[in-house]
Amino acid sequence: MAINTIMKNKTYNVVSSEGSGGDGNSSSPPSSPRRQTSGFSQCRRRLRSKVQLQYFRKDSLAAGIFVRRNIQFLLLLFFLYFSGLMMCVGRFSDFLRHSREPIAIYKSHVLLEKLWHDIETDNSTALELSSVWQFKRRMKVQKPCPVLAARRRLGSVEGMSSGPAGYLIVEANGGLNQQRSAICNAVAVAGILNAVLVIPSFGYNSVWKDPSEFRDIYDEDHFIATLEGYVKVVAELPDELISKYDHNITNIPHLRVEAWAPAKHYLGEVYPVLQEQGVIRIAPFANRLAMNVPSHIQLLRCITNYRALRFSAPITTLAQKLVNRMIERSSMTGGKYVSVHLRFEEDMVAFSSCLYDGGDAEKSEMHSFREKGWKGKFKRKDLDFVAGRNRIDGKCPLTPLEVGMMLRGMGFGSNTSIYLASGKIYKGEQHLAPLLKMFPLLYTKESLATSDELAPFQGYSSRLAALDYTVCLFSEVFVTTHGGNFPHFLMGHRRFLFNGHAKTIRPDKRMLVGLLENMTISWKDFKDGMEAMLLESDRKGMMIPRVRKFNRKNSIYTFPLPECDCLQSHDSSRGINHTLKVLDPQLEATRGRVPVSD
Repeated sequence: MAINTIMKNKTYNVVSSEGSGGDGNSSSPPSSPRRQTSGFSQCRRRLRSKVQLQYFRKDSLAAGIFVRRNIQFLLLLFFLYFSGLMMCVGRFSDFLRHSREPIAIYKSHVLLEKLWHDIETDNSTALELSSVWQFKRRMKVQKPCPVLAARRRLGSVEGMSSGPAGYLIVEANGGLNQQRSAICNAVAVAGILNAVLVIPSFGYNSVWKDPSEFRDIYDEDHFIATLEGYVKVVAELPDELISKYDHNITNIPHLRVEAWAPAKHYLGEVYPVLQEQGVIRIAPFANRLAMNVPSHIQLLRCITNYRALRFSAPITTLAQKLVNRMIERSSMTGGKYVSVHLRFEEDMVAFSSCLYDGGDAEKSEMHSFREKGWKGKFKRKDLDFVAGRNRIDGKCPLTPLEVGMMLRGMGFGSNTSIYLASGKIYKGEQHLAPLLKMFPLLYTKESLATSDELAPFQGYSSRLAALDYTVCLFSEVFVTTHGGNFPHFLMGHRRFLFNGHAKTIRPDKRMLVGLLENMTISWKDFKDGMEAMLLESDRKGMMIPRVRKFNRKNSIYTFPLPECDCLQSHDSSRGINHTLKVLDPQLEATRGRVPVSD
Protein backbone atom coordinates (compact mmCIF):
# COMPACT_ATOMS: atom_id res chain seq x y z
CA MET A 1 0.00 0.00 0.00
CA ALA A 2 1.39 3.43 -0.95
CA ILE A 3 1.32 6.08 1.73
CA ASN A 4 2.15 9.78 1.04
CA THR A 5 3.23 11.62 4.15
CA ILE A 6 4.13 15.34 4.40
CA MET A 7 6.18 16.49 7.45
CA LYS A 8 7.93 19.86 8.01
CA ASN A 9 7.43 20.86 4.36
CA LYS A 10 9.29 17.77 3.19
CA THR A 11 7.59 14.93 1.25
CA TYR A 12 8.41 11.34 2.08
CA ASN A 13 7.10 8.48 -0.18
CA VAL A 14 6.95 5.06 1.57
CA VAL A 15 5.87 1.95 -0.40
CA SER A 16 4.72 -1.20 1.51
CA SER A 17 6.47 -4.53 0.70
CA GLU A 18 3.45 -6.68 1.54
CA GLY A 19 0.65 -7.65 -0.90
CA SER A 20 -3.06 -6.94 -0.28
CA GLY A 21 -5.04 -9.40 1.79
CA GLY A 22 -8.34 -9.69 -0.13
CA ASP A 23 -10.68 -6.95 1.05
CA GLY A 24 -8.08 -4.13 1.12
CA ASN A 25 -8.23 -1.05 -1.10
CA SER A 26 -4.80 -1.73 -2.69
CA SER A 27 -4.59 -1.95 -6.44
CA SER A 28 -1.42 -4.12 -6.33
CA PRO A 29 -1.49 -7.27 -8.54
CA PRO A 30 -1.82 -10.69 -6.87
CA SER A 31 1.31 -12.56 -5.78
CA SER A 32 2.93 -15.00 -8.19
CA PRO A 33 2.41 -18.69 -7.28
CA ARG A 34 5.42 -20.26 -5.40
CA ARG A 35 7.36 -23.19 -6.89
CA GLN A 36 6.98 -26.48 -5.06
CA THR A 37 10.40 -27.78 -3.94
CA SER A 38 11.47 -30.58 -1.65
CA GLY A 39 12.81 -29.83 1.84
CA PHE A 40 16.10 -31.66 1.15
CA SER A 41 16.93 -29.45 -1.91
CA GLN A 42 16.21 -26.27 0.03
CA CYS A 43 18.52 -27.41 2.81
CA ARG A 44 21.38 -28.08 0.39
CA ARG A 45 20.97 -24.64 -1.22
CA ARG A 46 21.00 -22.90 2.17
CA LEU A 47 24.14 -24.76 3.25
CA ARG A 48 25.97 -23.97 -0.02
CA SER A 49 25.05 -20.27 0.24
CA LYS A 50 26.28 -20.10 3.82
CA VAL A 51 29.67 -21.62 2.91
CA GLN A 52 30.07 -19.27 -0.06
CA LEU A 53 29.22 -16.28 2.14
CA GLN A 54 31.87 -17.32 4.68
CA TYR A 55 34.53 -17.59 1.96
CA PHE A 56 33.49 -14.22 0.48
CA ARG A 57 33.72 -12.56 3.87
CA LYS A 58 37.20 -14.02 4.47
CA ASP A 59 38.44 -12.86 1.05
CA SER A 60 37.00 -9.37 1.52
CA LEU A 61 38.52 -9.11 4.99
CA ALA A 62 41.96 -10.14 3.70
CA ALA A 63 41.77 -7.70 0.79
CA GLY A 64 40.69 -4.85 3.10
CA ILE A 65 43.54 -5.56 5.52
CA PHE A 66 46.03 -5.62 2.64
CA VAL A 67 44.75 -2.34 1.21
CA ARG A 68 44.68 -0.59 4.57
CA ARG A 69 48.19 -1.75 5.43
CA ASN A 70 49.66 -0.70 2.08
CA ILE A 71 47.73 2.47 1.23
CA GLN A 72 50.32 4.70 2.92
CA PHE A 73 53.09 2.91 1.07
CA LEU A 74 51.24 3.36 -2.22
CA LEU A 75 50.66 7.05 -1.55
CA LEU A 76 54.34 7.50 -0.70
CA LEU A 77 55.36 5.79 -3.94
CA PHE A 78 52.99 8.00 -5.90
CA PHE A 79 54.31 11.14 -4.20
CA LEU A 80 57.94 10.19 -4.89
CA TYR A 81 57.13 9.38 -8.51
CA PHE A 82 55.25 12.65 -9.00
CA SER A 83 57.98 14.69 -7.31
CA GLY A 84 60.69 13.11 -9.44
CA LEU A 85 58.64 13.69 -12.55
CA MET A 86 58.14 17.36 -11.69
CA MET A 87 61.84 17.82 -10.97
CA CYS A 88 62.77 16.33 -14.30
CA VAL A 89 60.12 18.29 -16.15
CA GLY A 90 61.13 21.48 -14.32
CA ARG A 91 64.77 21.13 -15.24
CA PHE A 92 63.88 20.22 -18.77
CA SER A 93 61.49 23.15 -19.04
CA ASP A 94 64.20 25.46 -17.71
CA PHE A 95 66.52 24.10 -20.34
CA LEU A 96 63.90 24.67 -23.02
CA ARG A 97 63.14 28.13 -21.66
CA HIS A 98 66.81 29.09 -21.66
CA SER A 99 67.24 27.69 -25.14
CA ARG A 100 64.15 29.50 -26.45
CA GLU A 101 64.67 32.91 -24.85
CA PRO A 102 66.93 35.21 -26.86
CA ILE A 103 70.06 36.50 -25.19
CA ALA A 104 72.66 39.03 -26.25
CA ILE A 105 76.43 38.85 -25.95
CA TYR A 106 78.58 41.97 -25.80
CA LYS A 107 80.14 42.44 -29.24
CA SER A 108 80.12 46.23 -29.57
CA HIS A 109 83.92 46.37 -29.79
CA VAL A 110 83.77 44.02 -32.79
CA LEU A 111 81.18 46.21 -34.54
CA LEU A 112 83.21 49.37 -33.88
CA GLU A 113 86.25 47.79 -35.50
CA LYS A 114 84.15 46.75 -38.49
CA LEU A 115 82.55 50.19 -38.95
CA TRP A 116 85.47 52.39 -37.90
CA HIS A 117 86.55 53.25 -41.45
CA ASP A 118 83.03 54.45 -42.29
CA ILE A 119 82.79 56.41 -39.04
CA GLU A 120 86.15 58.07 -39.58
CA THR A 121 85.46 58.99 -43.22
CA ASP A 122 81.85 60.10 -42.69
CA ASN A 123 81.65 63.45 -44.52
CA SER A 124 78.09 64.32 -43.57
CA THR A 125 77.54 67.66 -41.86
CA ALA A 126 77.94 67.43 -38.10
CA LEU A 127 74.95 68.21 -35.92
CA GLU A 128 75.02 71.74 -34.51
CA LEU A 129 74.40 71.82 -30.79
CA SER A 130 72.27 74.94 -31.09
CA SER A 131 69.79 73.06 -33.29
CA VAL A 132 69.60 69.70 -31.50
CA TRP A 133 66.29 70.43 -29.80
CA GLN A 134 63.44 71.20 -32.20
CA PHE A 135 60.34 70.59 -30.10
CA LYS A 136 58.97 73.68 -28.39
CA ARG A 137 55.83 74.25 -26.40
CA ARG A 138 54.16 77.35 -25.08
CA MET A 139 53.75 76.86 -21.37
CA LYS A 140 50.48 77.55 -19.62
CA VAL A 141 50.92 79.33 -16.33
CA GLN A 142 48.62 78.46 -13.43
CA LYS A 143 46.20 81.21 -12.51
CA PRO A 144 46.14 82.29 -9.82
CA CYS A 145 49.72 81.49 -8.87
CA PRO A 146 49.65 79.68 -5.49
CA VAL A 147 52.92 81.21 -4.20
CA LEU A 148 51.26 83.86 -2.07
CA ALA A 149 48.34 81.59 -1.25
CA ALA A 150 50.79 79.06 0.16
CA ARG A 151 51.83 81.50 2.89
CA ARG A 152 48.22 82.04 3.91
CA ARG A 153 47.19 78.39 3.89
CA LEU A 154 50.09 76.95 5.87
CA GLY A 155 48.95 76.28 9.40
CA SER A 156 45.33 77.06 8.58
CA VAL A 157 44.05 73.49 8.78
CA GLU A 158 41.02 73.09 10.99
CA GLY A 159 41.94 71.84 14.46
CA MET A 160 45.52 73.16 14.32
CA SER A 161 46.86 75.79 16.66
CA SER A 162 47.82 79.13 15.13
CA GLY A 163 51.41 78.85 16.35
CA PRO A 164 53.92 76.09 15.58
CA ALA A 165 52.87 72.70 16.93
CA GLY A 166 56.43 71.67 17.76
CA TYR A 167 59.79 70.77 16.24
CA LEU A 168 60.40 68.24 13.47
CA ILE A 169 63.70 66.35 13.20
CA VAL A 170 64.46 64.14 10.19
CA GLU A 171 67.46 62.15 9.01
CA ALA A 172 68.20 62.33 5.28
CA ASN A 173 69.90 59.13 4.15
CA GLY A 174 71.45 57.95 0.89
CA GLY A 175 73.53 59.80 -1.68
CA LEU A 176 73.40 63.43 -2.80
CA ASN A 177 70.06 63.38 -4.58
CA GLN A 178 68.30 60.95 -2.27
CA GLN A 179 69.20 63.34 0.53
CA ARG A 180 67.90 66.19 -1.61
CA SER A 181 64.57 64.40 -1.96
CA ALA A 182 64.38 63.87 1.80
CA ILE A 183 65.09 67.57 2.48
CA CYS A 184 62.33 68.71 0.10
CA ASN A 185 59.89 66.25 1.65
CA ALA A 186 60.87 67.36 5.16
CA VAL A 187 59.98 70.97 4.34
CA ALA A 188 56.66 69.81 2.90
CA VAL A 189 55.87 67.70 5.99
CA ALA A 190 56.77 70.63 8.25
CA GLY A 191 54.25 72.67 6.26
CA ILE A 192 51.59 69.98 6.71
CA LEU A 193 52.19 69.75 10.47
CA ASN A 194 52.76 73.46 11.00
CA ALA A 195 56.06 72.49 12.62
CA VAL A 196 59.45 74.13 13.02
CA LEU A 197 61.98 72.18 10.96
CA VAL A 198 65.41 71.52 12.39
CA ILE A 199 68.14 71.46 9.71
CA PRO A 200 68.14 67.81 8.55
CA SER A 201 71.00 65.60 9.61
CA PHE A 202 72.70 63.29 7.08
CA GLY A 203 72.99 59.61 7.90
CA TYR A 204 76.33 57.98 7.14
CA ASN A 205 75.90 55.57 4.23
CA SER A 206 78.13 52.50 3.94
CA VAL A 207 78.05 52.78 0.14
CA TRP A 208 78.70 56.51 -0.27
CA LYS A 209 80.96 56.75 2.80
CA ASP A 210 80.58 60.52 3.03
CA PRO A 211 80.52 62.09 6.52
CA SER A 212 79.48 65.52 5.17
CA GLU A 213 76.88 67.54 7.07
CA PHE A 214 74.19 69.83 5.66
CA ARG A 215 76.35 72.97 5.79
CA ASP A 216 79.18 71.22 3.93
CA ILE A 217 77.00 70.70 0.87
CA TYR A 218 74.36 73.44 1.02
CA ASP A 219 74.29 77.09 2.00
CA GLU A 220 72.55 76.81 5.37
CA ASP A 221 71.86 80.53 5.86
CA HIS A 222 70.36 80.84 2.38
CA PHE A 223 68.18 77.79 3.04
CA ILE A 224 66.73 79.26 6.23
CA ALA A 225 66.22 82.74 4.74
CA THR A 226 64.53 81.50 1.54
CA LEU A 227 61.95 79.45 3.45
CA GLU A 228 61.14 82.28 5.87
CA GLY A 229 57.42 82.99 5.68
CA TYR A 230 56.67 79.47 4.44
CA VAL A 231 58.28 77.15 6.99
CA LYS A 232 60.36 78.20 9.98
CA VAL A 233 63.76 76.48 9.97
CA VAL A 234 66.29 76.46 12.81
CA ALA A 235 69.86 75.15 12.94
CA GLU A 236 69.29 73.22 16.19
CA LEU A 237 66.77 72.63 18.98
CA PRO A 238 66.49 75.23 21.75
CA ASP A 239 68.68 74.35 24.72
CA GLU A 240 65.73 74.20 27.15
CA LEU A 241 64.08 71.57 24.95
CA ILE A 242 67.06 69.36 24.19
CA SER A 243 68.06 69.42 27.87
CA LYS A 244 64.85 67.52 28.66
CA TYR A 245 66.34 64.64 26.67
CA ASP A 246 69.81 64.81 28.26
CA HIS A 247 71.14 66.60 25.17
CA ASN A 248 70.86 63.29 23.32
CA ILE A 249 68.82 63.42 20.13
CA THR A 250 68.23 59.65 20.20
CA ASN A 251 66.12 60.09 23.37
CA ILE A 252 63.56 62.16 21.44
CA PRO A 253 60.36 60.25 20.53
CA HIS A 254 61.07 58.35 17.34
CA LEU A 255 58.31 57.73 14.80
CA ARG A 256 58.42 55.31 11.90
CA VAL A 257 56.23 56.46 9.03
CA GLU A 258 55.16 54.21 6.18
CA ALA A 259 56.61 54.92 2.73
CA TRP A 260 54.65 57.30 0.51
CA ALA A 261 52.38 58.31 3.38
CA PRO A 262 49.64 60.77 2.36
CA ALA A 263 49.15 64.15 4.00
CA LYS A 264 46.13 62.88 5.94
CA HIS A 265 48.35 60.27 7.65
CA TYR A 266 50.56 63.02 9.04
CA LEU A 267 47.56 65.04 10.16
CA GLY A 268 45.79 62.08 11.75
CA GLU A 269 48.66 60.04 13.21
CA VAL A 270 51.75 62.25 13.53
CA TYR A 271 50.28 65.64 14.42
CA PRO A 272 48.70 64.51 17.75
CA VAL A 273 52.06 63.09 18.88
CA LEU A 274 53.88 66.26 17.84
CA GLN A 275 51.37 68.41 19.70
CA GLU A 276 51.68 66.27 22.82
CA GLN A 277 55.48 65.86 22.87
CA GLY A 278 56.54 69.17 21.36
CA VAL A 279 59.23 67.47 19.26
CA ILE A 280 59.38 64.31 17.16
CA ARG A 281 62.04 62.53 15.16
CA ILE A 282 61.35 60.63 11.93
CA ALA A 283 64.03 58.28 10.62
CA PRO A 284 64.60 57.01 8.06
CA PHE A 285 62.97 59.66 5.92
CA ALA A 286 63.49 58.57 2.31
CA ASN A 287 60.23 58.55 0.32
CA ARG A 288 58.07 59.15 3.37
CA LEU A 289 55.64 61.53 1.65
CA ALA A 290 53.28 60.76 -1.23
CA MET A 291 53.53 62.65 -4.51
CA ASN A 292 49.86 63.58 -4.27
CA VAL A 293 49.65 66.47 -1.81
CA PRO A 294 47.70 69.76 -1.79
CA SER A 295 49.02 72.38 -4.24
CA HIS A 296 50.34 74.73 -1.56
CA ILE A 297 52.33 71.85 -0.04
CA GLN A 298 53.57 70.79 -3.48
CA LEU A 299 54.84 74.31 -3.98
CA LEU A 300 57.00 73.96 -0.87
CA ARG A 301 58.83 71.18 -2.66
CA CYS A 302 59.41 73.48 -5.64
CA ILE A 303 60.67 76.37 -3.52
CA THR A 304 62.97 74.07 -1.57
CA ASN A 305 64.40 72.22 -4.58
CA TYR A 306 64.89 75.15 -6.95
CA ARG A 307 65.36 78.11 -4.63
CA ALA A 308 66.36 77.16 -1.08
CA LEU A 309 68.87 74.40 -1.84
CA ARG A 310 71.92 76.23 -3.11
CA PHE A 311 75.29 74.53 -2.93
CA SER A 312 77.78 75.79 -0.38
CA ALA A 313 80.33 78.45 -1.34
CA PRO A 314 83.31 76.06 -1.87
CA ILE A 315 81.24 73.85 -4.20
CA THR A 316 79.69 76.78 -6.09
CA THR A 317 83.03 78.50 -6.59
CA LEU A 318 84.75 75.47 -8.11
CA ALA A 319 81.62 74.52 -10.07
CA GLN A 320 81.58 77.98 -11.70
CA LYS A 321 85.19 77.50 -12.73
CA LEU A 322 84.46 74.08 -14.25
CA VAL A 323 81.49 75.42 -16.21
CA ASN A 324 83.57 78.29 -17.59
CA ARG A 325 86.43 76.00 -18.53
CA MET A 326 84.03 73.75 -20.42
CA ILE A 327 82.71 76.82 -22.26
CA GLU A 328 86.26 77.85 -23.13
CA ARG A 329 87.04 74.41 -24.54
CA SER A 330 83.83 74.41 -26.60
CA SER A 331 84.69 77.37 -28.80
CA MET A 332 84.22 75.30 -31.98
CA THR A 333 80.60 74.63 -30.98
CA GLY A 334 79.65 78.12 -29.86
CA GLY A 335 80.50 77.56 -26.21
CA LYS A 336 78.01 74.69 -25.93
CA TYR A 337 78.92 71.21 -24.76
CA VAL A 338 77.48 67.75 -24.12
CA SER A 339 77.49 66.15 -20.67
CA VAL A 340 77.27 62.39 -20.14
CA HIS A 341 76.37 60.66 -16.88
CA LEU A 342 78.26 57.40 -17.25
CA ARG A 343 77.50 54.57 -14.84
CA PHE A 344 80.36 52.21 -15.56
CA GLU A 345 82.03 52.04 -12.18
CA GLU A 346 83.20 48.66 -10.89
CA ASP A 347 80.39 48.31 -8.36
CA MET A 348 77.74 49.13 -10.98
CA VAL A 349 79.14 46.61 -13.44
CA ALA A 350 79.26 43.94 -10.73
CA PHE A 351 75.77 44.63 -9.40
CA SER A 352 74.23 44.54 -12.89
CA SER A 353 75.49 40.95 -13.41
CA CYS A 354 76.37 41.91 -16.99
CA LEU A 355 79.35 40.58 -18.91
CA TYR A 356 81.51 42.50 -21.34
CA ASP A 357 84.68 41.68 -23.27
CA GLY A 358 86.92 40.70 -20.35
CA GLY A 359 86.44 36.96 -20.65
CA ASP A 360 86.97 34.56 -17.74
CA ALA A 361 89.20 37.03 -15.91
CA GLU A 362 86.34 39.56 -15.82
CA LYS A 363 83.89 36.89 -14.62
CA SER A 364 86.18 35.90 -11.78
CA GLU A 365 86.86 39.52 -10.83
CA MET A 366 83.18 40.47 -10.81
CA HIS A 367 82.27 37.35 -8.82
CA SER A 368 84.83 38.24 -6.15
CA PHE A 369 83.59 41.83 -6.02
CA ARG A 370 79.97 40.69 -5.62
CA GLU A 371 80.85 38.31 -2.82
CA LYS A 372 82.76 41.04 -1.06
CA GLY A 373 80.12 43.73 -1.49
CA TRP A 374 76.87 41.76 -1.35
CA LYS A 375 77.59 38.54 0.51
CA GLY A 376 75.29 35.76 -0.62
CA LYS A 377 73.01 37.98 -2.72
CA PHE A 378 74.12 36.54 -6.06
CA LYS A 379 73.76 32.76 -5.75
CA ARG A 380 72.47 31.85 -9.19
CA LYS A 381 74.75 29.59 -11.18
CA ASP A 382 73.36 30.61 -14.59
CA LEU A 383 74.81 34.14 -14.47
CA ASP A 384 75.88 33.85 -18.11
CA PHE A 385 72.23 33.47 -19.07
CA VAL A 386 71.21 36.28 -16.69
CA ALA A 387 73.82 38.55 -18.25
CA GLY A 388 72.51 37.78 -21.74
CA ARG A 389 68.92 38.45 -20.70
CA ASN A 390 69.83 41.66 -18.89
CA ARG A 391 71.64 42.94 -21.93
CA ILE A 392 68.86 42.26 -24.40
CA ASP A 393 66.36 43.79 -21.93
CA GLY A 394 68.38 46.99 -21.80
CA LYS A 395 69.40 46.57 -18.15
CA CYS A 396 73.17 46.67 -18.62
CA PRO A 397 75.19 49.87 -18.14
CA LEU A 398 76.38 51.31 -21.43
CA THR A 399 80.12 51.22 -21.98
CA PRO A 400 82.04 54.36 -23.00
CA LEU A 401 82.46 52.74 -26.43
CA GLU A 402 78.71 52.33 -26.87
CA VAL A 403 78.05 55.91 -25.75
CA GLY A 404 80.56 57.14 -28.34
CA MET A 405 79.02 55.11 -31.16
CA MET A 406 75.55 56.31 -30.20
CA LEU A 407 76.55 60.00 -30.21
CA ARG A 408 78.48 59.73 -33.46
CA GLY A 409 75.50 57.95 -34.99
CA MET A 410 73.20 60.77 -33.87
CA GLY A 411 75.36 63.24 -35.77
CA PHE A 412 77.60 64.75 -33.11
CA GLY A 413 80.96 65.52 -34.70
CA SER A 414 84.38 64.67 -33.36
CA ASN A 415 84.89 68.35 -32.46
CA THR A 416 82.09 68.17 -29.85
CA SER A 417 83.25 68.86 -26.31
CA ILE A 418 82.03 66.22 -23.85
CA TYR A 419 81.99 66.40 -20.06
CA LEU A 420 81.99 62.99 -18.42
CA ALA A 421 80.25 62.84 -15.02
CA SER A 422 81.23 59.62 -13.34
CA GLY A 423 83.03 57.90 -10.54
CA LYS A 424 86.10 55.81 -11.17
CA ILE A 425 85.51 53.95 -14.46
CA TYR A 426 86.01 50.19 -14.37
CA LYS A 427 89.34 49.58 -16.13
CA GLY A 428 89.19 53.22 -17.14
CA GLU A 429 92.17 53.43 -19.47
CA GLN A 430 91.01 50.43 -21.49
CA HIS A 431 87.32 51.33 -21.68
CA LEU A 432 87.74 55.09 -22.22
CA ALA A 433 90.17 54.68 -25.15
CA PRO A 434 87.46 54.10 -27.82
CA LEU A 435 85.37 57.06 -26.59
CA LEU A 436 88.43 59.30 -26.59
CA LYS A 437 89.22 58.11 -30.12
CA MET A 438 85.76 59.19 -31.30
CA PHE A 439 85.63 62.41 -29.22
CA PRO A 440 89.13 63.80 -28.48
CA LEU A 441 87.67 66.77 -26.58
CA LEU A 442 86.69 64.64 -23.58
CA TYR A 443 86.85 66.16 -20.10
CA THR A 444 86.17 65.25 -16.48
CA LYS A 445 86.34 67.25 -13.27
CA GLU A 446 89.76 65.71 -12.69
CA SER A 447 91.06 67.01 -16.04
CA LEU A 448 89.45 70.45 -15.73
CA ALA A 449 90.45 71.22 -12.12
CA THR A 450 93.91 71.27 -10.62
CA SER A 451 94.88 68.78 -7.95
CA ASP A 452 94.96 71.60 -5.39
CA GLU A 453 91.43 72.68 -6.33
CA LEU A 454 90.09 69.15 -5.97
CA ALA A 455 91.99 68.30 -2.78
CA PRO A 456 89.28 69.61 -0.35
CA PHE A 457 86.69 67.41 -2.12
CA GLN A 458 88.59 64.15 -2.23
CA GLY A 459 86.99 61.45 -0.09
CA TYR A 460 83.60 63.20 -0.10
CA SER A 461 81.46 61.54 -2.77
CA SER A 462 78.46 63.86 -2.34
CA ARG A 463 80.57 67.01 -2.78
CA LEU A 464 82.19 65.55 -5.91
CA ALA A 465 78.74 64.60 -7.21
CA ALA A 466 77.61 68.20 -6.61
CA LEU A 467 80.37 69.40 -8.98
CA ASP A 468 79.22 66.95 -11.66
CA TYR A 469 75.60 67.96 -11.08
CA THR A 470 76.33 71.64 -11.74
CA VAL A 471 78.43 71.12 -14.88
CA CYS A 472 75.78 68.76 -16.30
CA LEU A 473 72.98 71.16 -15.40
CA PHE A 474 74.27 73.88 -17.72
CA SER A 475 75.22 71.70 -20.69
CA GLU A 476 73.31 72.07 -23.93
CA VAL A 477 72.77 68.30 -24.11
CA PHE A 478 72.65 65.91 -21.18
CA VAL A 479 72.97 62.15 -21.78
CA THR A 480 71.79 59.64 -19.19
CA THR A 481 72.88 56.04 -19.60
CA HIS A 482 71.57 53.99 -16.66
CA GLY A 483 68.94 55.77 -14.57
CA GLY A 484 69.16 56.60 -10.86
CA ASN A 485 68.43 59.63 -8.69
CA PHE A 486 71.15 61.77 -10.30
CA PRO A 487 69.65 61.90 -13.83
CA HIS A 488 66.06 62.04 -12.54
CA PHE A 489 66.72 65.13 -10.43
CA LEU A 490 68.87 66.65 -13.15
CA MET A 491 66.21 66.20 -15.84
CA GLY A 492 63.65 67.85 -13.58
CA HIS A 493 65.99 70.75 -12.81
CA ARG A 494 66.69 71.26 -16.51
CA ARG A 495 62.97 71.22 -17.29
CA PHE A 496 62.49 73.90 -14.65
CA LEU A 497 65.26 76.09 -16.11
CA PHE A 498 64.78 75.50 -19.85
CA ASN A 499 61.08 76.28 -20.35
CA GLY A 500 59.90 72.75 -19.78
CA HIS A 501 62.43 70.93 -21.98
CA ALA A 502 64.78 68.46 -20.29
CA LYS A 503 67.26 68.68 -23.19
CA THR A 504 68.20 65.12 -22.34
CA ILE A 505 69.02 62.06 -24.43
CA ARG A 506 67.51 58.95 -22.88
CA PRO A 507 68.59 56.09 -25.15
CA ASP A 508 66.30 53.18 -25.84
CA LYS A 509 68.81 50.58 -24.74
CA ARG A 510 66.82 47.64 -26.06
CA MET A 511 66.84 49.17 -29.51
CA LEU A 512 70.49 50.15 -29.19
CA VAL A 513 71.56 46.64 -28.18
CA GLY A 514 69.62 45.21 -31.11
CA LEU A 515 71.58 47.40 -33.51
CA LEU A 516 74.92 46.75 -31.83
CA GLU A 517 74.32 42.98 -32.00
CA ASN A 518 73.81 43.11 -35.78
CA MET A 519 77.24 42.38 -37.23
CA THR A 520 76.00 42.95 -40.79
CA ILE A 521 74.53 46.42 -40.20
CA SER A 522 75.87 49.31 -42.26
CA TRP A 523 76.95 52.64 -40.79
CA LYS A 524 74.10 54.37 -42.66
CA ASP A 525 71.48 52.04 -41.15
CA PHE A 526 72.99 52.47 -37.70
CA LYS A 527 72.87 56.25 -38.10
CA ASP A 528 69.23 56.09 -39.17
CA GLY A 529 68.39 54.26 -35.97
CA MET A 530 70.31 56.73 -33.80
CA GLU A 531 68.74 59.77 -35.47
CA ALA A 532 65.30 58.32 -34.78
CA MET A 533 66.31 57.78 -31.14
CA LEU A 534 67.46 61.41 -30.84
CA LEU A 535 64.17 62.63 -32.29
CA GLU A 536 62.26 60.53 -29.75
CA SER A 537 64.33 61.98 -26.89
CA ASP A 538 63.54 65.46 -28.20
CA ARG A 539 59.83 64.69 -28.25
CA LYS A 540 59.78 63.08 -24.80
CA GLY A 541 61.89 65.87 -23.35
CA MET A 542 58.92 68.21 -23.72
CA MET A 543 56.37 65.80 -22.27
CA ILE A 544 54.49 67.17 -19.28
CA PRO A 545 52.21 64.84 -17.29
CA ARG A 546 48.56 65.71 -17.04
CA VAL A 547 48.12 66.60 -13.42
CA ARG A 548 44.66 67.02 -12.01
CA LYS A 549 43.85 67.59 -8.38
CA PHE A 550 45.38 64.88 -6.16
CA ASN A 551 46.22 62.48 -8.96
CA ARG A 552 49.93 63.03 -9.60
CA LYS A 553 51.65 59.73 -10.30
CA ASN A 554 55.01 60.97 -11.59
CA SER A 555 57.79 62.32 -9.43
CA ILE A 556 57.65 66.11 -9.11
CA TYR A 557 61.45 66.04 -8.95
CA THR A 558 61.61 64.60 -12.49
CA PHE A 559 58.52 66.36 -13.84
CA PRO A 560 58.27 69.64 -11.91
CA LEU A 561 55.78 71.19 -14.30
CA PRO A 562 53.09 72.41 -14.25
CA GLU A 563 53.16 73.00 -10.46
CA CYS A 564 56.65 74.52 -10.23
CA ASP A 565 56.34 76.63 -13.39
CA CYS A 566 54.32 79.15 -11.42
CA LEU A 567 57.40 79.77 -9.28
CA GLN A 568 59.37 80.87 -12.34
CA SER A 569 56.61 83.24 -13.42
CA HIS A 570 56.32 84.63 -9.90
CA ASP A 571 60.06 85.37 -9.77
CA SER A 572 60.00 87.04 -13.18
CA SER A 573 57.12 89.30 -12.16
CA ARG A 574 59.18 90.41 -9.13
CA GLY A 575 62.32 90.98 -11.22
CA ILE A 576 64.19 88.05 -9.67
CA ASN A 577 66.69 86.33 -11.95
CA HIS A 578 68.57 83.46 -10.32
CA THR A 579 71.80 83.34 -12.31
CA LEU A 580 75.25 81.94 -11.90
CA LYS A 581 77.85 84.58 -12.76
CA VAL A 582 80.13 83.53 -15.57
CA LEU A 583 83.62 84.57 -14.57
CA ASP A 584 84.69 85.87 -17.98
CA PRO A 585 82.34 88.55 -19.41
CA GLN A 586 83.39 87.64 -22.96
CA LEU A 587 82.21 84.09 -22.38
CA GLU A 588 78.91 85.38 -21.00
CA ALA A 589 78.14 86.93 -24.37
CA THR A 590 78.95 83.61 -26.05
CA ARG A 591 77.19 81.30 -23.68
CA GLY A 592 74.37 83.51 -22.56
CA ARG A 593 73.29 83.94 -18.98
CA VAL A 594 73.65 80.75 -16.99
CA PRO A 595 70.91 80.10 -14.42
CA VAL A 596 71.91 79.33 -10.86
CA SER A 597 70.54 77.59 -7.86
CA ASP A 598 72.48 74.42 -8.05
